[in-house]
Order: sequence, then C-alpha cells, then structure tokens
Amino acid sequence: MKITIKKDACISAATCVAIAPGVFQLDDEGKAYIVDKKGADEKTIIEAAKSCPTQCITIKDDKGKQIYPEAKKK
Repeated sequence: MKITIKKDACISAATCVAIAPGVFQLDDEGKAYIVDKKGADEKTIIEAAKSCPTQCITIKDDKGKQIYPEAKKK
C-alpha cells in the first residue's frame, strides 16, 4: 500500500492522527505526515483517509491502483 499526503491541502484537522496515530502525525507546521505506513491495518488507514475533510490523503494498492479516494469514472 502506498500512502501520499498533499501537504498544501492539509488543514491540520488531525482526524487522521486521531484514528491512526501509528501512521499519521502532525509536523511543526501542523501538516500531516506519515510516521509508519505499517502502523495500522489497511481498514484503519482507509478510515483515517476518509476522515480527512480536505481529502488530502491518497491510498494506492501495491499495483498502483487507487483505493482512496475512488478514481472518478469518465
């Protein structure tokens, strides 16, 4: 699983940290960053990403398919 965070979109809500503190923390600027991508199970990490009010967390599987947010269909 690959987790990325768009730091410029992060508003320091910290819901990701509340749900998965072993994976996410806030830096000195209040922006989310990844501490350990294996710090929680996949379900918890996805729940943390879904909790983000700005949807700045993207999750892809090991093959590169986007899991969250769901890719928009054309």
